[in-house]
Amino acid sequence: MYEGTLADLIDELGRLPGIGPKSAQRIAFHILSADPADVTRLAQVLTKVKELVRFCTICFNVAEQEQCKICRDARRSDEVLCVVEEPKDVIAIERTREFRGKYHVLGGAINPLEGVGPDDLRIRELMQRLGSGLIREIILATDPNTEGEATATYLALMIKPMGLTVTRLASGLPVGGDLEYADEVTLGRAFEGRRALDV
Repeated sequence: MYEGTLADLIDELGRLPGIGPKSAQRIAFHILSADPADVTRLAQVLTKVKELVRFCTICFNVAEQEQCKICRDARRSDEVLCVVEEPKDVIAIERTREFRGKYHVLGGAINPLEGVGPDDLRIRELMQRLGSGLIREIILATDPNTEGEATATYLALMIKPMGLTVTRLASGLPVGGDLEYADEVTLGRAFEGRRALDV
């Protein structure tokens, strides 16, 4: 279809997650028609992000220093640790402004079909952090899917003998949703996680 540099650009864009062939083509043509200064700025930011952004040495969130800003924040509690799969999960939880503890990013979830086992995640580092004696509660905030549930169960089995409180994020019906459209698993979780109504 296309050849040369344009075909190479479409191919490279198509390798990005969530970008299909049509989206890759659309982005490539946008870049082609964009102002050269905008394209140069994009190229510089891509290069800069690879040079400067790394993983926090404590929680494995993204950072531009040795430690991320959450781990450096003395106002955050060291007693509660929220375990998530990816750095994007940290951002989602931070947007709620409800959590004031610290995080641990596993770098994925247990998924035998994809060849991802416990040794491929940052579980060893998590267990080292738990050995410090500072942490009292672990919140398992892995995704509410098969892989996330398997990961949460595996971690709970490892952590429980340490005498720490292990909790899991509640899951169930979304606000504004209709019961008739909820699947059985979601509806079942909503029943399991029901709470008393204070009036």
